[in-house]
Amino acid sequence: MPPGEEQSSQVSGPEPVAAWAASGVPLLCGRAGGPPLVPPGDAAAAAARLGEPFGVDGGRLLSERAAFTGHRRRGRTSAGGACRLLPTADGWAAVSCARPDDPALLGALAGAEVDDDPWPVIVPWLRDHTGAELAERAELLGVAAGPVEVRSAPPRVPRPLSPRPLDGALVVDFSALWAGPLCAHLLGLAGARVVKVEVPARPDGARHGDAGFYRLLHAGHRSVVLDPADPAGRRAMAALVDAADIVIEASRPRALARFGLDAEAAVAASTTWVSITAHGRASGRVGFGDDVAAASGLVCRDADRTPLFCGDAIADPLTGLTAASLAATAPAGGGGVLWDIAMSDVVAATLPPGGPVPSAEAVRHGDAWVIETDVGAFPVAAPARRETSGTAPAMGHDTAEVLTALGIPVP
Repeated sequence: MPPGEEQSSQVSGPEPVAAWAASGVPLLCGRAGGPPLVPPGDAAAAAARLGEPFGVDGGRLLSERAAFTGHRRRGRTSAGGACRLLPTADGWAAVSCARPDDPALLGALAGAEVDDDPWPVIVPWLRDHTGAELAERAELLGVAAGPVEVRSAPPRVPRPLSPRPLDGALVVDFSALWAGPLCAHLLGLAGARVVKVEVPARPDGARHGDAGFYRLLHAGHRSVVLDPADPAGRRAMAALVDAADIVIEASRPRALARFGLDAEAAVAASTTWVSITAHGRASGRVGFGDDVAAASGLVCRDADRTPLFCGDAIADPLTGLTAASLAATAPAGGGGVLWDIAMSDVVAATLPPGGPVPSAEAVRHGDAWVIETDVGAFPVAAPARRETSGTAPAMGHDTAEVLTALGIPVP
């Protein structure tokens, strides 16, 4: 859309606006010193619908982590602080620096040596390079980054099949962080038995995050640790997959192949396989909730259309809800199914067509923020947490118990 063609602020219909206000997400959108902004699209309304079968308010889940961490809006820096929106030679890009190795990887991307702070090197490099150049280098190096895009056509997102029974179903969860564990958590709420599997060298990084939020997602689950470098560990891992009704993972296929795991073979044996990746199983790109959401176009805009972060890693909870709704279905005639869930497609599917327009601003009414529309005013809720019942198991606490109960030799 040519500059200046669209001058009005973007306000959706009453259902999306009401859903955004109730979700608490607007308090995570905009500049730190400015008003909350209304995100584009209908992600909050979609999340609310996705949460209903599991007895949760899906819209509120989009901002739930912030209720534990206290994160708030920070403009072009993500709520959690690990991602930034930066100008490129031809637009804008989202770049994450969340892992210990990321400063060195970002330095390699820019062709320079950096210390623990890569931004003084990355910022000028981006100004001299296009978003396409960034995407190419980021994929090669395994950097979570990409240009902010506006898709001309809606993406293909898998559609649910026939409802399947979940009570007592065995869910084996190899995922980490937020999207996959949220999917497992929701299936657990529906009665499934959830076994979380980690490897000794790579525990779930969320264990080092907010303890209360981790407990919320993992309470009542079982924790198994298996070493795929050990032949006995690989055999036990394969046997656990064979016993599963539903497998959840968030790795690229070649990483799973190193563990001796084959999604297609499991599906042929009637397993439901949930594969969550940043951009699809066929893509080599990596990503986290903040950079994926922004690169997919889920950003708010200042009056000058500068992109600002929308929510807290919002691609994660939106994808977790989507994955759970798909995992709760199966082919009508029985058999397995492989759900290839790209976080970027899940996000993009919630966005309206057309180019970027300025976001509508919430206004102050006393001590509260309110989104005003032609059909009424909607108070902006604060991020809220659900009550947690039970505890999250220590890493590997249930390995012997789970394997023995399933008749699998303990390594």
